Amino acid sequence: MEQWKNRIAVVTGASAGIGAAIAKDLVKAGMIVIGLARRVDLVEALKNDLPEDLRKNLHSVQCDLTNEADIILVFSWIVEKYNGIDILINNAGIGPGNTELIASDNSEAIRKILDTNVLGLIFCTREAYKSMEKHGRNSHVVHINSVSGHKVFCNLAAPSRNMYSPSKFAVTAITEIHRQEFIRSKHHIKVTSISPGLVKTELPGKDMLEKHSAVLEPEDVSQSVLYVLGTPPHVQVHELTIKPFGEVF
Repeated sequence: MEQWKNRIAVVTGASAGIGAAIAKDLVKAGMIVIGLARRVDLVEALKNDLPEDLRKNLHSVQCDLTNEADIILVFSWIVEKYNGIDILINNAGIGPGNTELIASDNSEAIRKILDTNVLGLIFCTREAYKSMEKHGRNSHVVHINSVSGHKVFCNLAAPSRNMYSPSKFAVTAITEIHRQEFIRSKHHIKVTSISPGLVKTELPGKDMLEKHSAVLEPEDVSQSVLYVLGTPPHVQVHELTIKPFGEVF
């Protein structure tokens, strides 16, 4: 991780769960981290979990990832203030609510999942790429995907959350497209998809967590992020799947 010391990392969905764990671990690894979230007060509160001398390296910025104009404005501000972006962690994601594809009263819920999990990820990466292209330093984009992006689990414990898996399948495809686009750009920009199994966060919901004893902690996923970022320049981890021992699906 020495190669990233004092470099700039942007983490979306940094207010809780996996995003919060990643933001704190990147700061501890020597990076300057900008945490994007709707609840910026929760990102600020993460400083209490950091050594006092490192708290200055965690910054919070409010951003609505369902609003393309807001994403453009926020990333432009980050680039201007911090002289570029070196790492982007696309962690923000949602999945709750009834999103059965044949239901007739859930259009807003379906659009919100696509706007956050797919379009938000695409637009954040596009804006970060503008900076990476300009400064020309080695850079890395990490998409926090899911095992649901490789296999459909809509009938397992959450039979009405049917739009989450398609949104994550999109992330799997987008990762490969980003890899090819970055290669064509002639810039040294890596991209990695990290696909966790069940993680103890707000996303799965209390019922899901109670039904399954084998779960990951957010810190487990964060450590996988540090692993892929720590690979030498000639190594690119394209897909990393991490499951809790004993997971039944």
